[in-house]
Amino acid sequence: MHRVHDKQTNAEREGDMERRKFLRGTGAATVAGAAAASSTFSAPAIAQDKRELKMVTTWPKNFPGLGTSAQRLADRISKMSEGRINVKLFAAGELVPAFESFDAVRNNTAQMYHGAEYYWQGKSKAFPFFAAVPYGFTATEMHSWIHHGGGQELWDELAADFNIKPFMAANTGVQMAGWFREPISSLEDMKGLKFRMPGLGGETLRQIGTSVVNLPGGELFQALQSGNIDATEWVGPWNDLAFGFYKITKHYYWPGMHEPGTTLSCGINKETWDSFSDSDKAIIEAACGAENNNSLAEFNARNNDALQTLINEHDVQLHKMPDEIMKQLGEAAGDVMADTAKEDDITKRVYQSYMDFRKKAVAWSKRAEQGYMNIRDLPFDYS
Repeated sequence: MHRVHDKQTNAEREGDMERRKFLRGTGAATVAGAAAASSTFSAPAIAQDKRELKMVTTWPKNFPGLGTSAQRLADRISKMSEGRINVKLFAAGELVPAFESFDAVRNNTAQMYHGAEYYWQGKSKAFPFFAAVPYGFTATEMHSWIHHGGGQELWDELAADFNIKPFMAANTGVQMAGWFREPISSLEDMKGLKFRMPGLGGETLRQIGTSVVNLPGGELFQALQSGNIDATEWVGPWNDLAFGFYKITKHYYWPGMHEPGTTLSCGINKETWDSFSDSDKAIIEAACGAENNNSLAEFNARNNDALQTLINEHDVQLHKMPDEIMKQLGEAAGDVMADTAKEDDITKRVYQSYMDFRKKAVAWSKRAEQGYMNIRDLPFDYS
C-alpha cells in the first residue's frame, strides 16, 4: 500500500512539475503578448498626444533678455512635458509682424504669443495695466497684485473676450527714461519732441505736449539714426547696449516713470488652452512662473555691468531727469489713468483694483524696500 501510494505521489508530483512548466510558459507568453500589445497601441497614442504649438513674439530674433526669455519659455514647456508639448518660436516678422502677434493668437494662426500687454492698448485700454503703467507697480508689487490682489482674475476676464488666456512670463524690472538726441533740462524741452514710447506712458507724454510714436523694437535704431524720432526708451542698459543707441547719441536718462516693473506676458489661444489636461495646464503655468522670476533676476544681474560699459567704454553721459519734469509727468499720469478708467466697465474695474492695491503696496514698500534702501545708502564702511 505504501509503495502504491509513493508511486501515485511521484506521478502527481511529475504532473505538477509539468503543469508549472506549462503555466510559466503561458505566463511568459502572456507578458510578452501584453508588451507587444502595449508597444502596438501605446506608441501611436503617445504620438497622437503630442502637441505642436507656434509661439510668435514682439521681439527681434534672439534679442538678449526678451527674445532669449521667450525661447527659454518655449524650451522649458517642451522639456517639462517631455516633448509632448513642442513649442516652436517665431521672432517678430518671421510669421507675423510684431504688433500682429495678438490677433495671430486670437485667430489661432499661432497658439501663443510672448509680448507686452500695452501693445494691445488699441484692443482695450485695460491691457496696459497688466504690463506697466506710469508711476505704477514695481515688479514685486505687480506679482503681488496679480497673484494675491485679484489681478489675474480680471486679466483672465479681459483676455477671454479676445479668446486668450494670459500669464506673466517675464519682467524687466525698473526701466530707464531713455535716449535723447539733445539734453533735457526743463518741461519745455519735452514739448514737440518726437518720442517713441508705448502704452499709458506714451499717453502721459502727450499730456505735456510731447509728440509720441509707437514702434517695435527692431525699428528703433534706424528711426533714431534717421531723425524720425528725437528720443526713445527701450528697456535698460543691458538691452540698450545690445541695440547700440550709444552710436547715435550719448545722452542717457534715468529713472523711467513709465515702466517701473514691466511684466511681459505669454498669451495662449483660449480654445487651445481649454483643450489641455489639468496636468498640462499646470506645466505651462509653472513654466511661465519660473521664467518670469528668471528673467527679472537676469535683468537685475546684467544691467549695472552694461551701464558701466556704456559709460566707461562708449562715453555715454548719464543724466538724472529733473525732479520738476518728473512731478509734472506724475500729475499728467494721474489724469491719464483717471481718463482711462472711463473707457468701459472692465477698464474701470481693472483701474479701481489696481489703484486700491497700489495704496497698500506703496504704504508697505515705504517701510520695506524703500526704508531698507535708505538705510543701506547711509555712509558707513561695509568693505
